[in-house]
Amino acid sequence: ALEKKVIRGKMGEKVGLPCCHEIPSLESLQSYRVYWQKNITDVVLAYAEGKKMDGEKQYRNRTEMDTRNFTLWISPVEVLDNGSYQCVVQDPRVSRVLCTNDVTFFVTADFSMPNVTAEECANSCESSEMMVTCSSHGGFPKPKVSGALDSKPVVWSASQVSESSLSLYNVTAWLWVNVTEDVSFSCSIEYNGFVKSTSLLLKKTNYCVAFPVSPPYTVITASSIIIIVFLLALALAARYLPRHVCSHCCKPQDSVEEGVKECTKPPASSKMTPETSSV
Repeated sequence: ALEKKVIRGKMGEKVGLPCCHEIPSLESLQSYRVYWQKNITDVVLAYAEGKKMDGEKQYRNRTEMDTRNFTLWISPVEVLDNGSYQCVVQDPRVSRVLCTNDVTFFVTADFSMPNVTAEECANSCESSEMMVTCSSHGGFPKPKVSGALDSKPVVWSASQVSESSLSLYNVTAWLWVNVTEDVSFSCSIEYNGFVKSTSLLLKKTNYCVAFPVSPPYTVITASSIIIIVFLLALALAARYLPRHVCSHCCKPQDSVEEGVKECTKPPASSKMTPETSSV
């Protein structure tokens, strides 16, 4: 019988991969040959007539097999264990394959909780321009990174996924946001059916300062001319007005004096000359 199974496990745990046969109670392991291999080419572990045969070096001291149901146990699980496995059970007495079982093993390494930061790059009275960064590291398999503003999906301005020496992934994504009001930003890391999310409130900063508005240049020029003319008028008035008042005050006094002088003159004689009298 050919069976296909999917097993999921996390890095560092102990995981068992099932086989396809169980030894009856009246039989022993010496009556079987069992092979566990990965990707058809790499031998993980094998038993022949009851004797254990080691497989590839990377599986030594990390694998063991149940001698009754042939389950392969891996501990601790590593990222490199991810892949396809096959269990083959044979009866050496008749050189016959009793069963073959294919197992797909998905290894998961937990990513760190997303770290979300926001840096303000520019601002005005109407809005604030921010660079939002979301990063997570140390996970497997390769993740999908998504972001949302008030639950509305966004398209990242840029993103980068790198692989470490342990085949673990690190991911960073950037987004330019023009914030006109307070808004909630969330970042999610999705991998192998798992999701981790972090949210951050982006606040609109208020840097508006009311500065006095300078009057136009033409207004300043006109005002300056008016003030200068007014000051000149005051200066001229201060210079000529006292002299005019003095001359005005002296004329009546002179005319009075002249009148007095005229009045003091002796009147013309009223006597007629003899010649006039005779006329």
